[in-house]
Amino acid sequence: MELNRENKKMMKEKRNRSKLPRALRGLMGEANIRYARGDKEDAVLMCMEIIRQAPLAYEPFSTLAMIYEDQGDMEKSLQFGLIAAHLNPSDCEEWVKLADMSLEQDNIRQAIICYTKAIKYDPSNVHYLWERSSLYEQVGEHKQSMDGYRRILNLLPPTDGEHFMQLSRDMAKSYYESSDLLSAMGVMEEALRRHPELVTDESINMAAELYIANHQHGKALQVLVQFCGIVLERGEPKPDLAEEENPEEQEEEGKEEQEKMEAEENPEQEEEMKTQTTEESRGEVRKVVVPDNVPVDIRVKLMVCLIHQHVYRPLDSMLTSLMEQCPEELGDLYLDVAEAFLDEGEYNSALPLLSALVCSERYNLAVVWLRHAECLKALGHMEIAVKSYIKVVEMAPLHLEARLSLSTLQQQLGRPLCALKALEPMYDPDTLAQDASAAQQELKLLLHRSTLLRSQGRLDDYLDTMLTMLAMLLKVAMTRAQVCVRASRWSGVRHLRLVKVSKDMVSDIDDQEAAYQDISGKTSVLSREDWWLLLVRCVETLCEVKRFKEAELLVDSSLEFYSFYDVKVKRKELEFFGLSAAFLDHNYRKAYDYIRLTLMEKKEWPMLWNIFNQVTLHSQDVRHHRFCLRLMMKNPDNHALCVLSGHNALGFSFLWRYVEQRGHCQESMYNLGRALQQMGLVHLSIHYYHKALSFPPPTLEGIEADQVDLRREIAFNLSIIYQASGNTEMVRHLINTRETERGAEGSDTVRREGALDPGWESTDSRWGTAHAGSVSVLSSMIRRRERNM
Repeated sequence: MELNRENKKMMKEKRNRSKLPRALRGLMGEANIRYARGDKEDAVLMCMEIIRQAPLAYEPFSTLAMIYEDQGDMEKSLQFGLIAAHLNPSDCEEWVKLADMSLEQDNIRQAIICYTKAIKYDPSNVHYLWERSSLYEQVGEHKQSMDGYRRILNLLPPTDGEHFMQLSRDMAKSYYESSDLLSAMGVMEEALRRHPELVTDESINMAAELYIANHQHGKALQVLVQFCGIVLERGEPKPDLAEEENPEEQEEEGKEEQEKMEAEENPEQEEEMKTQTTEESRGEVRKVVVPDNVPVDIRVKLMVCLIHQHVYRPLDSMLTSLMEQCPEELGDLYLDVAEAFLDEGEYNSALPLLSALVCSERYNLAVVWLRHAECLKALGHMEIAVKSYIKVVEMAPLHLEARLSLSTLQQQLGRPLCALKALEPMYDPDTLAQDASAAQQELKLLLHRSTLLRSQGRLDDYLDTMLTMLAMLLKVAMTRAQVCVRASRWSGVRHLRLVKVSKDMVSDIDDQEAAYQDISGKTSVLSREDWWLLLVRCVETLCEVKRFKEAELLVDSSLEFYSFYDVKVKRKELEFFGLSAAFLDHNYRKAYDYIRLTLMEKKEWPMLWNIFNQVTLHSQDVRHHRFCLRLMMKNPDNHALCVLSGHNALGFSFLWRYVEQRGHCQESMYNLGRALQQMGLVHLSIHYYHKALSFPPPTLEGIEADQVDLRREIAFNLSIIYQASGNTEMVRHLINTRETERGAEGSDTVRREGALDPGWESTDSRWGTAHAGSVSVLSSMIRRRERNM
């Protein structure tokens, strides 16, 4: 009873059950009659009414599809036909018709869907599978296409062997082109197994080619022997290793077991090892008998297999026969045999084949010259190998490996200039900016070029190469740091320089994500650690040639590179490089910024405090007093901070003692004002400067009053303070007042109006002039003390 119910259910599913109510079937029939008579408008109206009342019935949609097809409106016809097909999905012919209509409208995806629906209800229809697989190929979906062809192979009857073999070859070729060697070999193995009587030379050649490409030379040799009538005459079989096993071989048993375990993890390797072991146990091949009807390309496959099986004795006659053939016609076969010899290290056997090819017209190609050069190099013929590599570079200037090998040989032969010439840039800047793969190739070339230049001591050229490489990595970081690489003439020679530019001159990078992907591609050529070493070497070399400013800019750019900045050890090392470069470049204000950050973490290092004293001594920066005071409040037990703060306090103590002993005069008030100004307490220094101006200059016997008059220095320092605060009116008042006071004293007074212009911003001149006043005060003090003594 249960089986009967299942059979009835299946019969119902196969039958096209209409969902049209009985009451509307008459109207549907009338609509079809109207359509047949040509009254299409009434037929359309009737179908629309039926759809309104019975939207799940497929008949009105099908009729509408036919009506619009007659009217030439294929788009509407297709849409109504698709609706009808979805409502009645078991009609395979309707799906195929809709697929054809979709293809007429260039809608391949929809055609694939239609064929998929047809295959669902008729899965054994080879025609449907074939058409869908062809469509999958057109849209580039290789896997789905091959799956469809595999289903076709399984459906083909044994009597259709020719079709089976042809389809298998086509599938193997398609798999091979998509680099799926395993699937290609599986298809050919199945074809050879199921229809051995239909195997042709083309099938044998393809199967052998696939095995050789997958380095399964033993299996390739088996195919050639099985289907081509080739006979391998062997010597005496090797004795059983187990019978003659000695203690030394027992020690190696563990290694062999390990190799077997590794082979078990890779089934292909295991099978190849079994094949090779079987061949060895059967004895050494001493002679090969090849029937005369075997084509030359299969003979070459046989030679390649024997070479990789280390069977060289029977090759002489076959190799001689091949060399008698014209290389213009069989050059590709020459190259196959030569490459097999090269893979096995038989360079003497490969050289005659390659020499014949490079002398031909048709196969005088860059790849052949490259193999020729590699063979000569392996044989030690360096001079001739150089000529072959030069030929490769001329024919294929973008071949990186050839350039590197040529450069290495030229260097070994003592030709450094020729070695550098081989490593000249391959791409122009525009290509490097657009092509990431080209940039990676250029990067590898520049890396070797930099190593060569460094070994030759050409530091300027070495830095050019290093800056070019680092600019590729730090492109985004340099944009943020407003640094760029520019070519400029230096001592009559053009070299690259790092320069600071304004924000307007830096071009913004529109696609930041693409820029970072480009950086990721470059870090695949060199690891981040290798990039770091390149950066360190470049900074050290810049300092070595005394290009300290560029070293600073390179450090600034590197600190904007997040991969370096996020690593604390690298960030601290970069800050130390920046400190050293800034100090050597006499950029003491920048050096102060670096040493200040370092001291906040390493307060107990005396070496850093010594550097801090040197920086503040040269920079005359007033900020370090406040920095030391704040730091001492947090670290009251720090010896260095106590000493520095104590020196400052002791200095003021000496100044006040001097005021007590000297009295209130122009000199003592100036000293207090200058010290306060140095400390950054300008509001207090103004008070003492004005008090100093209120005192007359001292009168000393034998010394002119102008030499000990400090009013010029006082007015100048006051003008600096007022100018920094934006009080230009007070600056001009001081200048005018001073000029009026000094007008009657003659032309020995120095006019300073130009230096006090509101646009003047030179820090070094400011502190240098102020120091001149301090030096004059100190010299006058020394002279007075000498007179008193």
